[in-house]
Amino acid sequence: MKPPKARTDADAVRAAIEVARRARHTADVPIGAVVFAPDGRLLAGAHNAREELGDPTAHAEILALRAAAREYGDGWRLAGCTLAVTVEPCTMCAGALVLARVARVVFGAWEPRTGAVGSLWDVVRDRRLNHRPEVIGGVLESECAALLAEFFAGQRPAADPFETR
Repeated sequence: MKPPKARTDADAVRAAIEVARRARHTADVPIGAVVFAPDGRLLAGAHNAREELGDPTAHAEILALRAAAREYGDGWRLAGCTLAVTVEPCTMCAGALVLARVARVVFGAWEPRTGAVGSLWDVVRDRRLNHRPEVIGGVLESECAALLAEFFAGQRPAADPFETR
C-alpha cells in the first residue's frame, strides 16, 4: 500500500491531528507533526514524547524531522518538504526546521506563550538566517486547539466535593 499523500494544507494538518491522537493515552501533551516529501508522500509522523522518553527535546516536530531525514535520503536536508503540526512550533522546533531546510511549515493552533513562527517570536522569518520557510498558520485551528483543551481539562485536579461554593 502506498503512503498517503497530502493534497491540501488541511489534509496535512488532519494527518498531524491523527498522529496527535495517538498520544491521548500517555502523559504527553497531544501534539502531532508530519513531514511530507515535495511530491506529497508522507515521510514521517510523530507525537510529543517528552514524558514517555524522558527527553526534553522529544517534541513532535523534532521526532518527525529526525524520522523524515532518515526516510528522505538526502542526509539531514529536507529541501522541498512540508512539515505540518497541530500547534505553532516553539523556538527549538522552529530552529530545527530552519536548519533542516524545510520548505513549508503548516500549523493549526497559534501558541501566543511559546510560538516561534509568528506569535511570540518569528524565528523562521529572521532575515539573518540563510533559510526562511513559507509559513501557513491557523489551518484547522479549532480542531487542533480542542485536542489541547481536552488534554489540559483532564490534567486539572477534580474539585473537592466538600468545598463550599
